[in-house]
Amino acid sequence: MAKEVVLSGIRPTGFLHLGNYFGAMRNYVRMQDEYNCYFFVANWHSLTTHPDTSELRNSVNRVVAENIACGLDPEKVALYIQSDLPEIAELYLYLNTMAYKGELEKTTTFKEKVRLSPDNVNAGLLTYPVLMAADILIHRAVKVPVGKDQEQHLEMARNFAERFNHRYGDVFPSPQAFNYGTELVKILSLDGNGKMSKSENQMNTIFLADEDEQIRKKIMKAKTDGGPLTPNAVKPDYIENLFTLMRQVSTPDTVQKFEDDFNNSSEGNCIIRYGDLKKQLAADMVEFVAPIRAKAADLQANQELLKKITRQGAEKARASGAETLRLVREAIGMN
Repeated sequence: MAKEVVLSGIRPTGFLHLGNYFGAMRNYVRMQDEYNCYFFVANWHSLTTHPDTSELRNSVNRVVAENIACGLDPEKVALYIQSDLPEIAELYLYLNTMAYKGELEKTTTFKEKVRLSPDNVNAGLLTYPVLMAADILIHRAVKVPVGKDQEQHLEMARNFAERFNHRYGDVFPSPQAFNYGTELVKILSLDGNGKMSKSENQMNTIFLADEDEQIRKKIMKAKTDGGPLTPNAVKPDYIENLFTLMRQVSTPDTVQKFEDDFNNSSEGNCIIRYGDLKKQLAADMVEFVAPIRAKAADLQANQELLKKITRQGAEKARASGAETLRLVREAIGMN
């Protein structure tokens, strides 16, 4: 029985961080043994908001290297660069004829990008969800690991698939959000304001490329308070975030020790010592990140190997894309 197809992409517009790893990459590593996986670096998407391409090649290579360093096996998955698949561009053209100006203008991300960059409202930005749909549908993917901020785009991809099927014939399955039915680990910024980000709050985000001292410095500056006022108090988000990070990288005994200290603290009897918690978390985080950083650096130093890996991934992906386009052209009458 053929494995179901999983598809996910990431833009090369910053360094991968702990939120990417615990919220997505760790699941991808598990998926590669259970599904037919296509993972790509979305360099076309990056042009909608980052027109300066002077560092794009280095950014793409870094993202590929960090994906592999996190555990993706190029022999098990198709790991490729978006622009190496011209089939996506052709499908993007067909899907654009089924996308309506009104629905594109209503997307949350489009409105947010317009607000942030009113001088760069380009057509690519408007049709971003159409290109994302082409990324997914080119492999007829049925499972797409997405966060909350991408669910609207995935719904639009389903709409485009259904419109195509209704207009021309049954070609595309309905892609669905997928994350093993478990709630995703959400890693907040160390200042407690929103999620860790590739491009914002950089001093409050721990990147997989951070050196040991950077990691220690960032964690020691993480937001805390004076401690709980009553036993078994509800943790504020920024305190819960420190415990969330600790659960990912520290031993269960270590986590339990600080949980007990927090739960047994009260006003006038503060047992929890946030300084000690952060020192322990920093030490464990350094130990966790160091091998990923080292492996990614080794890969980035081997440009020929990265070229070989992405070329191999593109060959797998183009075989899949070519078959989809054959069906699409036949359905439309473009054959």
